[in-house]
Amino acid sequence: MTAEQAQQRIEFLTGELNRHNHLYYVDSAPEISDREFDLLMEELQHLEQQFPQFADSGSPTNRVGGEVTREFRQVKHRYPMMSLANTYSEDDLRDFDERVRKLLPGEEIEYICELKYDGVAITLAYLNGILTQAITRGDGEKGDDVLANVKTIRSIPIKLKQGDFPADFEMRGEIVMPRSEFERLNREKENVGEQGFANPRNAASGSLKMQDSAEVSKRGLDCLLYYLLSDELPYSSHYENLSKAREWGFKVPNYMAKCSSIEDIFEFINAWDAGRDELPYDIDGIVIKVNSYAQQQKLGATAKSPRWAIAYKFKAKQASPKLLSISYQVGRTGAVTPVANLTPVLLAGTVVKRASLHNADVIAKLDVRIGDTVIVEKGGEIIPKIIEVDLSKRSEGGQSVAFITHCPECGTALVRQEGEAAWYCPNESGCAPQIKGKIEHFISRKAMNIDSLGEGKVEILFDNGLIRNVADIYMLSKEKMLGIEKKYEDEETGKERVVRFREKTVENILNGIEASKNIPFSQVLFAIGIRYVGETVASRLARHLRTIDAIISATKEELLTVEEVGEKIAESLLSWLAVDENRLLIQRLRDSGLKMEYGDEGVKQVSNTLEGKSFVVSGVFSISRDDIKKMIEEHGGRNVGSISSKTDYLLAGDNMGPEKRKKATKLNVPVISEDEFRQMIG
Repeated sequence: MTAEQAQQRIEFLTGELNRHNHLYYVDSAPEISDREFDLLMEELQHLEQQFPQFADSGSPTNRVGGEVTREFRQVKHRYPMMSLANTYSEDDLRDFDERVRKLLPGEEIEYICELKYDGVAITLAYLNGILTQAITRGDGEKGDDVLANVKTIRSIPIKLKQGDFPADFEMRGEIVMPRSEFERLNREKENVGEQGFANPRNAASGSLKMQDSAEVSKRGLDCLLYYLLSDELPYSSHYENLSKAREWGFKVPNYMAKCSSIEDIFEFINAWDAGRDELPYDIDGIVIKVNSYAQQQKLGATAKSPRWAIAYKFKAKQASPKLLSISYQVGRTGAVTPVANLTPVLLAGTVVKRASLHNADVIAKLDVRIGDTVIVEKGGEIIPKIIEVDLSKRSEGGQSVAFITHCPECGTALVRQEGEAAWYCPNESGCAPQIKGKIEHFISRKAMNIDSLGEGKVEILFDNGLIRNVADIYMLSKEKMLGIEKKYEDEETGKERVVRFREKTVENILNGIEASKNIPFSQVLFAIGIRYVGETVASRLARHLRTIDAIISATKEELLTVEEVGEKIAESLLSWLAVDENRLLIQRLRDSGLKMEYGDEGVKQVSNTLEGKSFVVSGVFSISRDDIKKMIEEHGGRNVGSISSKTDYLLAGDNMGPEKRKKATKLNVPVISEDEFRQMIG
């Protein structure tokens, strides 16, 4: 094949495959079989490898993935992503309609009703018809650019065909995981001993933040779009612009309706409340928007949400199964959670067999008994909750449920701390679920981020006696891991299957472990899993005390000077560090090369202008609040969480609560504006 022939064939295959992608994933009207599609894709991949100079930026081969992202870049939203006001009340909807009509006297109002998709909000930025960014909501001002992963979603155009779209525009929508894909993914996870996702929304969110885009491409994600943004919009109304975007190739669902009255809105809501289980993906309500952009502009927005839109959320669905028994699960903190085992019942599109009972107090309050008919409610989670007992169906002589007194896993007597609802197993170092839970927390993305070592692999390593605590991870070797296995029964076939650690698996695990030695100290401290020491507290402790040795030797009084560290956290830290076994664990992690002092992750010092000064930051600023706090630290200042007589300044933005200002005035704490702060740091 000549270069000219290859170029022509590549252009033809690119156009054909993109057309078939759109027919299958957007229009649901495929023209060819999966096998025929795969053969065309294989041919294109082969030609692009031979003639890379002719590969197109919009090639469907980009959807296969393969790009590995270690860190997602934060990007400022061009148009801030505001949250919608939510309601479950019909009266609130009537109030919303009245407010809109009051603010637009004499004007005709047209509303657009849309489905409220239960997924992950995303902004897709296009420049000259090419997808250039895919930004998550984040804090509304900034989000993560997850472009490599979003390119693998086949319903999202990477490159638009010629059309009358603006040169620079954004599409907003929701990335969802269809129920069928969610069930398939959870089956696969359960088959290898991994914990399934709680719901399709969590599965979509977790998939979108995976570091390997090739893995994301296997997750079956979809994207439903509902908003067009540009300085050069083709039409002056929301509905017409969405219809136009559909012509450009975007998956804008047809489930929209124009409504001119509140009665029309309720009709749409009621129809979809009854019909939502028939959709292939989850929705949790209806969004109502004023159609006219001119009217939207007149209505404006509050600090948090637009005045021209509101979300009506469906009430959770209920069912009435019988309670067969109660089992008890032990978490990584030792908390024992009762779970109700029920007669199978269809609820919100899935068969429910279990429901959470939370703790001993809830069991006592419900006075639940074995054999009772219970009311279960599902609000999007796999394990619904029991909200009450149907006493009209209770049989005589039913025995009240007594909460267990000993750990169901290791037999240790349970303890209950004063002021807490949960019962705990105190056997931290000898109770299998606690040990595995702590290790799973340690390797998680926000902690040590050892992505090659998932929950299922932790279980295999634990069952084979290779790890008993987090420090043991750094003692693993190729010789120890190669060939270890776990046998399990396949739920669908009933046949025995074996998961075995092969050479590539072992190599990936060891590479991930080695890479984790570069994780900053604040994350290491969070990863260790000390009770009440979450991400934020770990970061504050690391920044304030600088080293693990300083934290170990700190008194309670010194710990209490750290922002966000209160009595409960200080006491938990001190009691954990008082255990010789825990100090030995820290020493082993240090010896393995983990970072145990605050270093490069710290804020770069610009000046010492604010040295010794403490600030409380409150309100809305021209930049994000996190950026304001960062500026304070860059100039030597310190951020504190609440106002006291020792606070040097209250930095007040727009819409700051009156109570903070009142307290600052009472304690003679100077209140400064953003402009005054900027003058202060020059």
